[in-house]
Amino acid sequence: MPEHKLRREVIELCRLTGKPLLKLSTKDYLEHGMRHWVEQFGSAGLVNIEVFNELQHTITGWPGGKPNSDDTFRPERAKPFPKRVVVFSPHPDDDVISMGGTIRRLIQQGNDVHIAYETSGNIAVNDDEVTRFMHFINGFNLLFADGSDEAIDRTYKLVKQFMQKKRKAELEVYGENKYLHPIPMDPVMTDIPEVLTLKGLIRRGEARLACAYNNIAGDHIHFLDLPFYETGAIEKLPLSEKDVRLIQALLADIRPHQVYVAADLADPHGTHRKCTDAVLAAIDEEKASGAGWLSDCRVWMYRGAWAEWDIADIEMCVPMSPEELREKRNAILRHQSQMESAPFLGNDERLFWQRAEDRNRETARRYDEMGLACYEAMEAFVEYRL
Repeated sequence: MPEHKLRREVIELCRLTGKPLLKLSTKDYLEHGMRHWVEQFGSAGLVNIEVFNELQHTITGWPGGKPNSDDTFRPERAKPFPKRVVVFSPHPDDDVISMGGTIRRLIQQGNDVHIAYETSGNIAVNDDEVTRFMHFINGFNLLFADGSDEAIDRTYKLVKQFMQKKRKAELEVYGENKYLHPIPMDPVMTDIPEVLTLKGLIRRGEARLACAYNNIAGDHIHFLDLPFYETGAIEKLPLSEKDVRLIQALLADIRPHQVYVAADLADPHGTHRKCTDAVLAAIDEEKASGAGWLSDCRVWMYRGAWAEWDIADIEMCVPMSPEELREKRNAILRHQSQMESAPFLGNDERLFWQRAEDRNRETARRYDEMGLACYEAMEAFVEYRL
């Protein structure tokens, strides 16, 4: 990641003085030990314009590149167009939480967008969600098949029995606190395979709903279920060659012009880091094999679920109008199991859609403070140099 030393220091000067970029004076630079920049550029005004232009050129309404346009100062190249795009999402909601506005923009502008969900996200589904779906499935069986589907009947009884046993064990450990506490506590029993499968299925269904809302075709949705995640517990397995190969096969098949990966390393359970490492390792394997598609591919890193990029690091920023921000929220809300009852919301009491909107609005506010265009919200990216 580039250091952006000039940009970083001048942005900090704006913060210290409370001034936008183009209002910084020679006195401001001298009083804060930044004489060297004035001497290098010849005047404070020229320093201001240099940084202003740098930030201005990060803003684009065409994240996939604008066809038939001069791309000299755009973060993405105009050709090829349309682009094949792969968005890697560590869990089945990180795509819309972190870059839902950009995904919609890419699709609306005619790009060929694939979403790859790297893990099942099954441990992040509350037991009540499983119970609710099992009641529906059992009721469906009774109403439309007179209870004749033995697989449904057998699974329903098995899951019901396990859930009762699990709840009893948790009551013994936590008492009613587990069910009254605003932040769900860790389970005392590992879910049986049938329950984990159902939880994964719930998250797949939600992901498909969100993709449908964003007009992503069913055959462009990929559930990789990376093996390292599938332990049924918070503690995961080390990343392995199996994980990398699954991603490499997808990349080799699609041959994308753009790849988006999560760089939200503040994820408390480390899944994002492992998923990002797996994608970068797969790209390295493709590079070593001489894959030609890499010569015309760019990798963009996003954040947003747990943290956001520092404004000095941002290399592409996609603005959103109030309506576009609401559309992003609507896609996030399709992930119903990740609302109030999600087990891993953490100490932040805001829901994921609230966190996303607050971060996107904060990015826009910071650009506005610098004296640039004032947008409702913005999603930010940093390029990973291959």
